[in-house]
Amino acid sequence: MSDVDVERNDGMESPASRSGMAHFLWQQLPYVVALVLAIAGVAYTNVSHQPLVGYWEFLALSIGVVCVVTKWPETESKEAQLRLIWTQALHWVAVLVTMNIMLVAGVQQLLPTPATGLVLLTLLALGTFLAGVSLLSLQISFLGLAMGVAVPAISWLKQSVFFFLLGAVLLIGLGITFWLRQDRPPATRTINNQREA
Repeated sequence: MSDVDVERNDGMESPASRSGMAHFLWQQLPYVVALVLAIAGVAYTNVSHQPLVGYWEFLALSIGVVCVVTKWPETESKEAQLRLIWTQALHWVAVLVTMNIMLVAGVQQLLPTPATGLVLLTLLALGTFLAGVSLLSLQISFLGLAMGVAVPAISWLKQSVFFFLLGAVLLIGLGITFWLRQDRPPATRTINNQREA
């Protein structure tokens, strides 16, 4: 490899690698959007103190559609495509029925409203993880795991908002400190180091 090639590799990414990264991020977009929508639903439920029944149903159906659409190109025969549709339809109908059982008035009296959002997110996370396992899809399984991890994280953050804010301020302060140190020219750093000594 020549010195010119090494300089090109050290300096910037090639247009092909940038377009490959953009394609990868585009493929992950449905999973990221589903995760953000799930966490936003819990946040809204906690603020408004009202369960969003239609929202959770829409989100479960949307994830079901994502499951079918992402696996559709891998299915070759009509029989496999029909099996994919029916198994995912039955799976997500079961998840929706379970969610609606949690929203029945008798069950609602046992749970405070903010807890209802977390329970629905837990059911959605379990349904998503199991769909990923049955489809052998790492992305869908990871989405379910991320939703599942969000449940204790949200409840922990709600209980310790003060510590979260304190930690955020500390991290921002450290980030700014390191950022400012990197922006100084090397000569300034050595002069400052000599003054300290």
